[in-house]
Amino acid sequence: MTVTLADVAARARVSPATVSRVLNGNYPVAASTRERVLRAVDDLDYVLNGPASSLAAATSDLVGILVNDIADPFFGIMAGAAQTQIGGPGDGSGRAGGEKLAVICNTGGSPERELTYLTLLQRQRAAAVVLTGGAVENPAHQAAMSAKLAKLADAGTRIVFCGRPPLPEGDALVAALTFDNRGGGRRLAEHLVSLGHRRIGYVAGPPERTTTRHRLEGHREALRAAGLAAAPAGADRDRSSDDQERLTVHGPYDRRSGYEATLELLRRAPDVTAIVAANDTVALGACAAVRDQGMRIPQDISVAGFDDLPFSVDAVPALTTVRLPLFEAGARAGRLAMGKENPPPGGIATIAAELMIRGSTAAPRG
Repeated sequence: MTVTLADVAARARVSPATVSRVLNGNYPVAASTRERVLRAVDDLDYVLNGPASSLAAATSDLVGILVNDIADPFFGIMAGAAQTQIGGPGDGSGRAGGEKLAVICNTGGSPERELTYLTLLQRQRAAAVVLTGGAVENPAHQAAMSAKLAKLADAGTRIVFCGRPPLPEGDALVAALTFDNRGGGRRLAEHLVSLGHRRIGYVAGPPERTTTRHRLEGHREALRAAGLAAAPAGADRDRSSDDQERLTVHGPYDRRSGYEATLELLRRAPDVTAIVAANDTVALGACAAVRDQGMRIPQDISVAGFDDLPFSVDAVPALTTVRLPLFEAGARAGRLAMGKENPPPGGIATIAAELMIRGSTAAPRG
């Protein structure tokens, strides 16, 4: 049932005129009254500036692209690529054609901000929403996301995930383009093991993120396959698990985290011969920490990253990493959001990750 302005007024215990004044912002209203009205709007999921009921299912020319951090090249590349398909050039006349207005919504990694932006896009009757990057693994947030996305879809909004797995209740999606983070993590660890590394530290991302869990699972899967995560005969069976935890430090996906986590790893396990970073930005911090400890890369310790961001090949030495086709994935998400491309079978496509072997990894000394 469509929520009306009168419903909001009744919920907030004010007149419909007061609700209009609060929502239009063109008349002074007491702070306590304004707060009651806005709370009622949120509680009832009222859509602001809704058109006449005969046009209730119409959408606007707006497309929202949600990112954790637009300053992070991982998100910037995907968002920029999506925008090329959403708001590309017209016919040169200056008139709008089939393009949409792409708006970047920077969540800062906050689940609450993610939901807030989706509510705002719902109120603007967005034509499409593209959500990039990993998701928060919290049942309450996942349930709230499923409910919010279902309402968007019911109103005609096309929803595309780019770089994140579908939610448990994902019927509202047009498509989910997921990266093979687990496979990439496994291949990177296999490379280090093949070089002879047996003590490998891991600088992981935030533990609540799907990207973090999948990359770390792939890493540990490779170690188990190589017999490096199994406890020796007669040893406490929890010993190998404890050792893997000791060789793993979690933190944000930024350079500072890479630096500080690497110092902590070297303190915990001075015998590590290689460090795998959660992404390339974290790897830069790890490289700086290694050098500040008077060690050389890769002669004394190998360092590897993930994503193959543009600067990784220009690091000294060039960074061994896992390439994700970020631009290609973002552009495809943009086409799906615009209805220019048919969804993949079942609505889900797994995008392969490619190992890029460069100078920052080598066989351990001795």
